[in-house]
Amino acid sequence: MASLSVQLRAGDARDAGAAEQVMAAAFDPQWGEAWTRAQLLGVMAMPGVHLLIAEAGGEPAGFALTRAVMDEAELLLLGVVPDHRRHGIASALIRSVIADCAASGVVTLHLEVRSNNPAVLFYTAHGFAKCGERRNYYKGADGRHYDAHTYARAIG
Repeated sequence: MASLSVQLRAGDARDAGAAEQVMAAAFDPQWGEAWTRAQLLGVMAMPGVHLLIAEAGGEPAGFALTRAVMDEAELLLLGVVPDHRRHGIASALIRSVIADCAASGVVTLHLEVRSNNPAVLFYTAHGFAKCGERRNYYKGADGRHYDAHTYARAIG
């Protein structure tokens, strides 16, 4: 397998299109989890919100969007283009998010994920533990409902 050169950089509102591009490729439409540009820009305008862009070959390969309030933060979105999966991009993104949280005094990083999302294995491998559940929170395109699981990870 050829080595993949990936660069991480801070993003801003000008990168909403890159995040949209990644979501369109990475998020299965049956779950409706991709945000619109208006949703991205609305959240990105809030205090404490940070966008992290991963680029491979000058093209968007992944991103992470977080929001910090006081000493807690939430990972709002994390996605990697399918062609770039299994190259360590998601791990690089989450490690960078955790390091940024530590540097800014965050003590707990939270996230929420659909119960049947295979990303659960990724998050638990990176130190997140399930701490809550919202029953029947997500609805798939097939009409079935799925629980939302909340996870947290201590920083530091």
